[in-house]
Amino acid sequence: MSIQITSLSKRYKSVLGSDVVGLSPVSLSLREGGLVSIVGRSGCGKSTLLRLIAGLEQPSSGSVAVNGKNVMRPPASVRYVFQNYGESLLPWRTVGNNVRFGLRHSHRPISLPGIENAREAIIDKLLDEVGLGGTAARYPAELSGGMQQRVAIARALAANPEVLLLDEPFSAVDALSRATLQDLLLGLWKDHALTVVFVTHDIDEALYLSDRVIVLAPCGQGIQMDVDVPLPRPRNQITTRQDPTFLELRRDILSYVLAN
Repeated sequence: MSIQITSLSKRYKSVLGSDVVGLSPVSLSLREGGLVSIVGRSGCGKSTLLRLIAGLEQPSSGSVAVNGKNVMRPPASVRYVFQNYGESLLPWRTVGNNVRFGLRHSHRPISLPGIENAREAIIDKLLDEVGLGGTAARYPAELSGGMQQRVAIARALAANPEVLLLDEPFSAVDALSRATLQDLLLGLWKDHALTVVFVTHDIDEALYLSDRVIVLAPCGQGIQMDVDVPLPRPRNQITTRQDPTFLELRRDILSYVLAN
């Protein structure tokens, strides 16, 4: 599912009534099945752009179209994974019931022909896919941060979306869990044929995951760089990060960001 962003901008009102730029006009074409990361300094408009794509906010000008249809409200085909998994999960529901919530709002029903009690089987299958088999009866508070974020991803996948938007989803977990979650995301992206837009502060993470990296300029001033990432797949946490192309792209992006 492709995404077309045309002259998209967002302004907010400050407490004193003056205009604050959240995002200067941005135009982008994101191809179906791609994995694109958006990076930049704090306050550059990364999350604002993601929320506009998701239909969670309305632009001040410009438009977002998903598969040719302008986004006026959150599209059924799009799911959003938030940075703060602790607030996005329903703490009074079990892990299984959190995932069930996604099934109830599915874009395209998931079917498992010939299986009785298919809904429960789908929940178990999704939890297995994110490495949480056997946790359906537990509650979010009983899980680590990385495990809670896996539940949030499973719930998003339960809606069988075509587009997955992730806002710094791994920023609050430790380095080893983060690497595991990165590889998990790559597997899910491939297996579910998703179009993924991923927001991060981490240039290394963006390069490791993506086909393309968009660098936003400071203070919401639009696109600073648009970089293709011609690294071979499947990616590997050791060899990919040692690839000369990876190191060159990392140097170029980091130098540009630090200089601006």
